[in-house]
Parts: sequence; structure tokens; C-alpha cells
Amino acid sequence: MDATHLHLVLTHFPIIGTIIGIEILTYGYIFKNLEIKKISLIIFILMGLLTIPVFLSGEEAGETVEKIAGISEQLIEEHEELAEKVIWLMGLLGIISLLSLFAIFKKSSFAKVMTLVALIVSIVTFGLFAQVGNLGGQIRHSEIRTISNANQGEGVNYQNDEKQDHDEY
Repeated sequence: MDATHLHLVLTHFPIIGTIIGIEILTYGYIFKNLEIKKISLIIFILMGLLTIPVFLSGEEAGETVEKIAGISEQLIEEHEELAEKVIWLMGLLGIISLLSLFAIFKKSSFAKVMTLVALIVSIVTFGLFAQVGNLGGQIRHSEIRTISNANQGEGVNYQNDEKQDHDEY
């Protein structure tokens, strides 16, 4: 398995794991269940660790796909730039979650605040992860590109493609 394949296999886990962690943490808050909150914090820590190989394999994946005809280098650049921001935010979420978990085990007074901060940071992280995933999907899946992004692709023009499809019928 090369880095491109690794990137494609692992890339969905941090996105899905983060939203699952948000749902579990929200459930823990609603029902005031400390054990459930701990589970969500552990999920955030694991997703933070899993994001590292996803990010590190991304560069080689980008180099592989930019050689394919019709691939927009601008989309690859946008995906990479946003991914660089998200890796730092995911790292921050992992650290906050670790500190929050530690505070819970130590029965510290700031555990509640740390857990709430983890929830807020996780929501922001998921929002950016969703954007990174969407941009990554647009690189190879022209059917999900917006018209403006499609026109940036090399050799891709949906307006002409639609007209040609219509003319054939």
C-alpha cells in the first residue's frame, strides 16, 4: 500500500470520528454522564493521532493525482492549505481532550470548562474537516464540483458538457 492509497483509506476516519465524538459528547452533556464524556474525549484523542498519517500521506497523494489529466492543481492547493490549518486544529483538540480527560480523572474544578472547550473546538474542527473533505473529493470527482471550481479544472467545462449531452438527445 502506497501513501496515496493510505491517504484515501484513512482520510474519512477523522471526519466521521469527529462528528461521532461531538454527538457522544453532546449526549454526555444532555444526560450528565461523565463516562460518556470520557469516551468522546478518547475518540477525539484517537482522531487527532489518526489525522497525522492522513496529513503526512497527503503530499504524495497530491503528487500522484496532479499527473492525471483533468485534475485541477488549484483544487489540490486549496485542499492542502486548508488541511494544514485543520491538522493544527485537530492537534489542539487532541491536547484539549487529553487535558480534559486528565482533569476529569483528577476531579479538578476546571474539568467542566475544559470539556466544554473541547466540544466547541470539536465543532469548529468538524466544520473545517468537512470543507477539507469536500475539496479533496472535488479533486477526483468532477460530478461534485461547483461550476466555478469546474471551470478551474484543466480541460473541464461543465457548461459545454451539459450542452453536448443535451444535443445528443
